[in-house]
Amino acid sequence: MVRSLWTGATGMNAQQTNVDTIANNLANVNTNGYKSQEAQFKTLLYQTLQTRTTTANGAAKPTASQVGLGTRVASINQIFTQGALLDSESDTAFAIEGDGFFGVRCGDGTTRYTRNGDFNWSLGTGNTIVLCSSEGYPVLDEQGRPISLANTYIVNKITVDQSGSLLYPDANNVPQRLGFTIGKFQFQNPAGLERYGDTLWSVTPVSGAAINEATSNAVTKSRVIQGYLEGSNVNVADEMVNLIVAQRAYEMNSKVITTTDTMMEQANNLKR
Repeated sequence: MVRSLWTGATGMNAQQTNVDTIANNLANVNTNGYKSQEAQFKTLLYQTLQTRTTTANGAAKPTASQVGLGTRVASINQIFTQGALLDSESDTAFAIEGDGFFGVRCGDGTTRYTRNGDFNWSLGTGNTIVLCSSEGYPVLDEQGRPISLANTYIVNKITVDQSGSLLYPDANNVPQRLGFTIGKFQFQNPAGLERYGDTLWSVTPVSGAAINEATSNAVTKSRVIQGYLEGSNVNVADEMVNLIVAQRAYEMNSKVITTTDTMMEQANNLKR
């Protein structure tokens, strides 16, 4: 019976992590570029009570008796399905349609990646304007350079086509390329990316190095859509159902502990 106490405890711990994961998804239901997570579980060790043996006359006992010792969280998987495209009044709102990521240069000099295209123009050094994320990190172009323009451009006239190229109207109001294209990057295994916060991901050995869409023909090119943002891919109805299931599983595991405690109490009272 002591075994069942610990088994129930492992189930409660696992479901608590499950509820934490669901709660984080629901908390980020309106976070641009957020990708939902899903907890996965696996069983712990099994204790063998009876092994497969043969009798003295050679007859076999083909079955064994094994008791499981509970469960634990195996992984928390990231779901990279496309989020809904949400209309935005900002000229520097960009959504990626496809598997690509935007690249940004963080304050520590490392490059991280995001699906949140809520960008802004910021004043840079030397009378320049720099395209930055909402956290102030410079957005990178296809060559890994910050997108920096002369301070003579009127920013609300700058447009971006679906390839990510920056355009500006000439004297005849005909859009001309400015020599910068917003970089789009993909990964062999995006589920291996590490979450950094602020809807940013860091490269890991599991995810593989970033694949530049501009220089690789092995990936399907993504599209950049100006005036839209990619919303969270959290499905509220699914998450609420998962929350109810996790709550019921937690209650059942707590019931196991309560029942075991009652049985042990009855066993201790046999002599009375």
